[in-house]
Amino acid sequence: MVLAGKHDAKEVVHLVYWAKEGKENTEATLEAALQYARERGINSIVVASSTGATAEKFIGCGKKVVCVTYQAGFKEPGKLTMKPETRERLQQAGIDVLATTHLMAGLDRALRYKFQGIYPSEIMAYTLRMFGQGVKVCVEVAGMALDAGLIPHGEEIVAVAGSGRGADTAVVMVPAHSQYFFDTKIKEIICKPREFEHH
Repeated sequence: MVLAGKHDAKEVVHLVYWAKEGKENTEATLEAALQYARERGINSIVVASSTGATAEKFIGCGKKVVCVTYQAGFKEPGKLTMKPETRERLQQAGIDVLATTHLMAGLDRALRYKFQGIYPSEIMAYTLRMFGQGVKVCVEVAGMALDAGLIPHGEEIVAVAGSGRGADTAVVMVPAHSQYFFDTKIKEIICKPREFEHH
C-alpha cells in the first residue's frame, strides 16, 4: 500500500506499509531508504544489524553508513553477536560499526532483571513500540550513533531497523543526544509494517 501526499509544492512523499513485519521486507526497505536519502540529499544512514548481514547490503551505496549492533554480552557474556570477520569487512568498506549499551536499556534493564520493576527508559521504549519494533529501534540506534560521534549533530538522517532479523522500517529523523532525548524529531516514516507484534 502506498500513500502519497503533498509535502510542499515540489515534493511528493510516499509512505509504504508492508503487509506484515519481517525480514522478507529487507530488500524493499533498504531500496526505499536509499532512494529517499538520494532524492533528498541526506548523507547519513544508520542501520541496526545484529550480525552485520543487513548492513553489508549498504556496501558501495555512496552514503555515510553506520551499523549499530548489539553490545557485548547481549546474548552471551563477553561476546559480540557480530563475527569479527564481518565487522572487519564492514569497516574496510567504510561502514562504521558501533557496539555499545542500548540507549533504552542499560542500567534500567539491570534494575528490571534484579527487582522485576518497570523503569522510565523501558516505558519510553514500549511507547515507541506502539508504532512497531522497527520505529523504536530506529530512534534508539540513531541516538546511539549520535552519542558516539559517528553522525553529525542536528542533521536529518535515515534510520533503518527491523522487528528481529532483517529490516522492515525506515524513518527520517533528527536524533538528539541521550541527555536531550526528547529533542529527537521523527520527521517522516518511509516504510513500516502495518501489522506487527509487540516485542
